Amino acid sequence: MFKKGTKLYSILTGTCPKCHEESMFKNKNPYILSQALSMHEHCSNCKTKYKIEPSFFYGSMYVSYPVGIAFATAAFVISFFVFNASIHIVFISIIATLIVFMPIILRLSRNIWINFFMSYDKSFAKK
Repeated sequence: MFKKGTKLYSILTGTCPKCHEESMFKNKNPYILSQALSMHEHCSNCKTKYKIEPSFFYGSMYVSYPVGIAFATAAFVISFFVFNASIHIVFISIIATLIVFMPIILRLSRNIWINFFMSYDKSFAKK
C-alpha cells in the first residue's frame, strides 16, 4: 500500500510522480516558511518538468480545501470526543491545528494535484 510505485508513496513523501526518486521540493522541511513551496523545475533523475503549464499549481488550491477540512475534522474529533473539551476549546484547537499544519497542508495539496496528472513509470526509476 505504501511502497514505491504507488500514488500514495509519491503523495506522502513528496517525490517525483514519474520516478519516485527525487524530492520535488528544494528543502524537505516545510516549516522553513520562506522555502515551503520552493520546488525544483524538473526532476534530476528523469527530467520530468513539474510545472506542466504556467500557474499549474493554482489548481492545488481546490485540493487544499478538503485536505484542510480533514485536518480540522481530526482536530474536532480528538478534542471533543477524546478530551471532552468545551466548544470554545474545540474551536481554538481547530484554528491552532490549521495554523500549525498549514505548510504540510500546502505541500500535501501540491503533491495530490500533480499526481492527478502524472503516473509512476518503472522505466524512469533508478536501476
